[in-house]
Amino acid sequence: MKIRVYYEDTDCGGIVYFANYLKFCERARSNLFFEKGMSPHQDNEFFVVKKIEAEYIKSAKFSDLLEVTTEIVSKKSASVELLHKIFKDDDLFFSSNVKLVYLKDSKPSRIPNSILEVFDL
Repeated sequence: MKIRVYYEDTDCGGIVYFANYLKFCERARSNLFFEKGMSPHQDNEFFVVKKIEAEYIKSAKFSDLLEVTTEIVSKKSASVELLHKIFKDDDLFFSSNVKLVYLKDSKPSRIPNSILEVFDL
């Protein structure tokens, strides 16, 4: 997924604010659903972040065009682990591993097959 860095994404020095890399990854995860005509949130069923590891490698700047990629690390009955990478051209700027847990009525629950298929990349 391509993302343009806007002024609102940066600090006063024109550098992408650290938390916004996580937002870019969240947009890419949501986009996986949107591309398949689905929503990442269904009534009382949705994913929450259980664990995240982030590595900031280079600083993106105002007006940069970034590419956010998503890879599946693992799929289990109630969770998925994803690897997100953010590139500018061929340069890696950011990487994160995120573990998502599926909740139904606020409790961990088995992920329905139709939702698991969203992660068949």
